[in-house]
Amino acid sequence: MTAVAQRGLPGLAGVEHIGFTVPDLEAATAFFTEVIGCERVYTLGPFQSDGSWMTDHLNVHPRAVMDRLAFFRCANGPNFEVFQYESPDQHPVPPRNSDIGGHHLAFYVQDLDAAVAHLRSHQVTVLGEPTDSTGPSKGQRWVYFLAPWGMQLELVSFPDGKAYEGALDQSERQGVRLWQPEMPNQSPR
Repeated sequence: MTAVAQRGLPGLAGVEHIGFTVPDLEAATAFFTEVIGCERVYTLGPFQSDGSWMTDHLNVHPRAVMDRLAFFRCANGPNFEVFQYESPDQHPVPPRNSDIGGHHLAFYVQDLDAAVAHLRSHQVTVLGEPTDSTGPSKGQRWVYFLAPWGMQLELVSFPDGKAYEGALDQSERQGVRLWQPEMPNQSPR
């Protein structure tokens, strides 16, 4: 009898956190707590090494200094870890979505229009107007916005679900739904 190869990581339970670097941790903390509504859980640092530890463990310049890092929780979903680094080879411009390594962080909101108005009232740059998705994502509305340091962020909302959920009985979907935050007083779909 041959052993069946396991697919994926043994014991995978989900996404625990997402990490990204900002130019000023205090300013980012103020933005994420006061404008977005997240909670800072803890802060620590600095970290540096005279040897190759920073390169060996973090794939950064050996003389990079991680000034501080902070962990945040934003209601339901993965945590995020925010770093403030100093490094001789640091690239100060955030990548665009079209760049290799480009990324964005999306926040689910129950009322997209109210959330956009809130961002605008805090002079946050909102990119365009909310967009209605089509195809498998029909039912979702979204809009991108920029953190004060230029990082791309997104608001999404789909209170009545997405179109693909109606096709879950099709064999190619295998009954799997995308993870989404649980809202208070929301019945499970």
